[in-house]
Amino acid sequence: MKVAIVGASGAVGQEFLRVLAERNFPMDDLVLFGSERSAGTKYTFRGKEYEVKLLQHNDDFKDVDIAFTSAGAGTSKEFAADITKYGAVMIDNSSAFRMDDDVPLVVPECNAADALNRPRGIIANPNCTTIMMVVVLQPLEKISHIKRIHIASYQSASGAGAAAMAELQQQYQEIIEGKPVTVKKFPHQLAYNVIPQIDVFQPNGYTKEEMKMFNETRKIMHSDVKCSAMCVRVSSLRAHSESVWIETEQPISVEEAQKAIAAAPGCTLEDNPAELVYPMPLDTAGKDDIYVGRIRKDLADDCGLTFWLSGDQIRKGAALNAVQIAEYLIQVGDVK
Repeated sequence: MKVAIVGASGAVGQEFLRVLAERNFPMDDLVLFGSERSAGTKYTFRGKEYEVKLLQHNDDFKDVDIAFTSAGAGTSKEFAADITKYGAVMIDNSSAFRMDDDVPLVVPECNAADALNRPRGIIANPNCTTIMMVVVLQPLEKISHIKRIHIASYQSASGAGAAAMAELQQQYQEIIEGKPVTVKKFPHQLAYNVIPQIDVFQPNGYTKEEMKMFNETRKIMHSDVKCSAMCVRVSSLRAHSESVWIETEQPISVEEAQKAIAAAPGCTLEDNPAELVYPMPLDTAGKDDIYVGRIRKDLADDCGLTFWLSGDQIRKGAALNAVQIAEYLIQVGDVK
């Protein structure tokens, strides 16, 4: 088993290395790819040093079985043919192919089998906020069909990459030192602030991030559910959180929801308000599961539930989800 990571020097690329090592992923060889800026950089994986190769239009992927790509939509589109030419499975973390009819969009806890039908050799990893939400929605959908979702996300700096995390830390330091605040990675200063915009605005007033949640949720869950999102950047460093309101066809009790979520793969229930126990990004950063709390009936809807979730969007929202897709393919014997 030969594995490639495209975009190895980025935040998600580095998380791929950690996740593959932690989960003892069954592989014999590893090759790392990057841009001209990162080519030549060396990283240690399982005690062996690997040098990042320049991503080029050539036959470097000839012997690769699985390629994890996280270098942006433009790079994914440009190099997809090179990556898949000889049969490698491309598990892509960008938005390049997510809504293409002939590319499965997969969250293993929800629709793992979709990964088996990939005519172009590409499997898309969904948007981080969508992944986190559908992992929690899936056990509730099994109780009663979810008709509508309203969600407000609270997305950390890490969602914009390693450089954005560094900029947030830099901003706090500059404020403390009385210096002008550097603003490059966000539309406005993020330190001591929240920004009600993630990605660019669309003609309907929603951002691309918010429309991803609408479209991707329907594709993953094979559902007609309607999802209205407000995605907000907050000044936490790592791990996203979401406030979610759902309307189901039949009422679901709080106890039913708690039991279903506690038993669901990829979920951890942390729901004891009397003891001030609920998930927070400070605690969920670096962890694999999506943590859920504050489950209660929606006072505005007899068939409604509302809850809070938090999870590490670089792990389950990106690298871990992709690795779990690969593990599923290996488990069912569906890798070349």
